Amino acid sequence: MNQFTREDILRMAKEEDVGFIRLQFTDIFGTLKNIAVTANQLERALDNQVVFDGSSIEGFARVEDSDMYLYPDFNTFEIFPWRPQQGKVARLICDVYKADRTAFESDPRYILKKVLNEAKEMGYTFDVGPECEFFLFHTDEDGQPTTISHEHAGYFDLGPLDLGENARRDMVLTLEEMGFEIETSHHEVAPAQHEIDFRYDEALATADNIMTFKLVVKTIAKRHGLHATFMPKPKYGINGSGMHLNMSLSRDGVNAFKDEEDPNGISREAYYFIGGIMRHMKAVSFITNPIVNSYKRLIPGYEAPVYIAWSAKNRTPLIRIPGTRGDSARIELRSPDPSANPYLALAVCLAAGLDGIKSKIVPQGSIDCNVFDMTEEERRNAGIEELPGSLREAARAFQNDPFIQNVLGEDLSRKYLKAKKKEYTEYSSQVTQWELSRYLQRI
Repeated sequence: MNQFTREDILRMAKEEDVGFIRLQFTDIFGTLKNIAVTANQLERALDNQVVFDGSSIEGFARVEDSDMYLYPDFNTFEIFPWRPQQGKVARLICDVYKADRTAFESDPRYILKKVLNEAKEMGYTFDVGPECEFFLFHTDEDGQPTTISHEHAGYFDLGPLDLGENARRDMVLTLEEMGFEIETSHHEVAPAQHEIDFRYDEALATADNIMTFKLVVKTIAKRHGLHATFMPKPKYGINGSGMHLNMSLSRDGVNAFKDEEDPNGISREAYYFIGGIMRHMKAVSFITNPIVNSYKRLIPGYEAPVYIAWSAKNRTPLIRIPGTRGDSARIELRSPDPSANPYLALAVCLAAGLDGIKSKIVPQGSIDCNVFDMTEEERRNAGIEELPGSLREAARAFQNDPFIQNVLGEDLSRKYLKAKKKEYTEYSSQVTQWELSRYLQRI
């Protein structure tokens, strides 16, 4: 991780001829926002003097107390490689503070920091490696996104079948220029679907990286005349896009999840962590799968999990123990999707896992067969529950789990629930093409 000082940033901005600096922050729904300042305002920005109207951001502040401050994280200073070489554009990721100069409790970055501090008090650091999937579609004559693609490539195909290969390559090169360590990139199972995996990092850096990753992917796609979407299920009948989270805890630089003597290579703490996530998973889903469309992906037949179970031997349950052992021991949570706010998603996952460790929650036995092939009675006898089937179900689970609500805090929980209930109501009131095709003529 960078360790920049105020003087470092001022020096780099001058040496690199930076003309604009974007002060970025993330709203409660995971949308990247920014205020741009010119280079001659950089010192003021670094001194936390930039104010914005919080009442203009849904879920942030009321009109009565709308003045909010941006506090840049110096270590996130980065120059965008795709902008002009003269008068370059840089960014700083910021924390949000209130008018009285106290941290804004509903700032997603603050919430993740709060849970990370709890882990630190227990002696842990939290490392996360995400697997981000996305689609590349054509745009229409007005430059608006479509769901059209002319390719028919599948898993690990290459050009000329993979028509997005050049765009994906440029994304990888741009990300590497910005300091990402890209481990793999490849075509995914569905036509026009892609995955780029970057190296795990401490959770706050990972959440920052996910936001940067999405910005880079969308920007480079547009330069290729394409539209990149992180919508979980943009097309019927094909696989959706997930954001699997590979998670581990470490203590004093040593992976706390490893145990060479265990048959699965993981420690008692790792099992407890799994137990905590499984106990709270229905409420956690409200954050890791936060839109109506998320639940179109979480259905049988498309590799996404549906059942709350774990295994070290197959990929059908919710949680998988990858085959790597020792320092690479980790757990993989397979339900999250890239529409999630990464700060909130990592916060609730960590909090649930830590609750498992504190309460010594032992998960039910592993499910080592294909969970989709089990009968309903077999799943019931094994104590296997289902993930929420809709945003409405997830909202109810969240309301019934005060522990997960407490992670977000009373203010954000209330605002988030209100917004998501409204979203579901608006969705439910729509008359879809499916309904017209099915009912209009016959009824």
